[in-house]
Amino acid sequence: MIADSTPVIIGVGQYSERVREPGYEGLNYMDLAGRALSASIADSSATGKVADSIDTLAAIRAFEMSRPGKEPPFGAPDNIPGAIAKRVGADPSRKILTTTGGQTNQQLVGEFASAIAAGESRCAVVVGSEAISTVLALAAKGEKPDWSEDIGGDYEDQGFGIDELMEPALFAHGASGAIPLYALAENARRAKLGKSLEEYRLDIGRLFEPFTRIAAANPHAAAPAMRSAEELATVTERNRIVAEPYPRMTVARDQVNQAAAIILASAGLARELGVPEDKWVHIHAVTASTELKLSQRPDLSAAPASIASVEAALARAGRGIEDIGYIDFYSCFAIPVFNQIDHFGLGIDDPRGLTLTGGLPFFGGAGNNYSAHAIAEAVERARRDRGAFALVGANGGWMSKYATGIYSTEPADWSANDRFEKLPLAQDAVPLAKETAARATVETYTINHGKSGSDAIFIGRNDRGERVIGNADLSDEATRELFESGEPFGDTLALEQDERGRTIGRLAPMPGL
Repeated sequence: MIADSTPVIIGVGQYSERVREPGYEGLNYMDLAGRALSASIADSSATGKVADSIDTLAAIRAFEMSRPGKEPPFGAPDNIPGAIAKRVGADPSRKILTTTGGQTNQQLVGEFASAIAAGESRCAVVVGSEAISTVLALAAKGEKPDWSEDIGGDYEDQGFGIDELMEPALFAHGASGAIPLYALAENARRAKLGKSLEEYRLDIGRLFEPFTRIAAANPHAAAPAMRSAEELATVTERNRIVAEPYPRMTVARDQVNQAAAIILASAGLARELGVPEDKWVHIHAVTASTELKLSQRPDLSAAPASIASVEAALARAGRGIEDIGYIDFYSCFAIPVFNQIDHFGLGIDDPRGLTLTGGLPFFGGAGNNYSAHAIAEAVERARRDRGAFALVGANGGWMSKYATGIYSTEPADWSANDRFEKLPLAQDAVPLAKETAARATVETYTINHGKSGSDAIFIGRNDRGERVIGNADLSDEATRELFESGEPFGDTLALEQDERGRTIGRLAPMPGL
């Protein structure tokens, strides 16, 4: 007999639409989320009223609301979680607008499961949506609908939660978004492997080719098309470099209209609501970790906190990676996937696959809510393959935060309420230089191609072993040739500050010349 206080997932739902395709309605964020939540309620097959039983609802913060000063172009409700709850006739006593981060929904599954096991909640929802594709389509036509709503009532705003993402020195040198920041880590891994740009791009293509096959069969995918490794790796006008080493088709696709919802309940309430037990999926472990800032990491190519999260979840579930039947490693870029498979010794052709959705470049990067889609797919796989285990790895920032969940129809004992764990932060941060040094040795770099031009950004170390961040001077021919060759690793740059306070590096002359 499964204890009444045991948390279980009773329903999952997804909803999506693609611009200009049959049935497209141009739904706003709240309506998309409401459709997904309605789908999750229907998915539970409950005979009772699930909506009436929801006591907690967490709305995942949309990308356009994810940093200070960024406002949704068409407005938003004054109470976002309340607006979503209203779509299904729910009125939870606890309404939450979450922090920023792609790990948030996976971490909340752990937090809400723990609250249910402690008797603090009986039914909790995690729900989010993105309508970026519709926003762009409407803006291109000069349309500006009013998506604001007067909902009223109280809700818990957890804030942006972006302190771990702040990299002022990198931002000041042009690495101010996810693409160049991940590219810095990706090139560090390439340097460790001793691969050329062309070889490494093909590695990325080979990793992601199977992802495109999964996306092509997923009705919710934003880009459902199969592509070969060579097509993904070959630089063309259509598949231009956005930041070395990334061609455009291998980075997360943010132009999506997607929503997903997850409903957790106590086993006792699930029984009261008439949810069939074959719909129940158990939560065997959830772990959450925070990584050092990118500029502080001893190894710029790795994210050990992410590995620690997966290892801890496997240990708590009493399983090894070989025991997991279904895997979704967060794939906004290649390196979060490489980070995991390098550690666990998995092949890119692992017969289990490395994604359940098709991955963020192909299924779509639904903002902070992507992993809710991955969890929904994991739940469906667990229900179909009873007794099998599914693992979802959710990533936030620039491999800055991670949360791992392990799911199965096999019961999980929550009597000790010890299946959700937050891991401690590492203490081996590399200090950032406080003063401009004369020289620095390049550890990694990227050339970021933006609307205002190209910036060559490097991370290196000075003679004291401190981290140095700067721009390589592409107007200097020798420096430009070095960085455009893709092989500046280990070279020494002479440094100076420009009038804007940026550190500028030029290839240092050989001693004695």
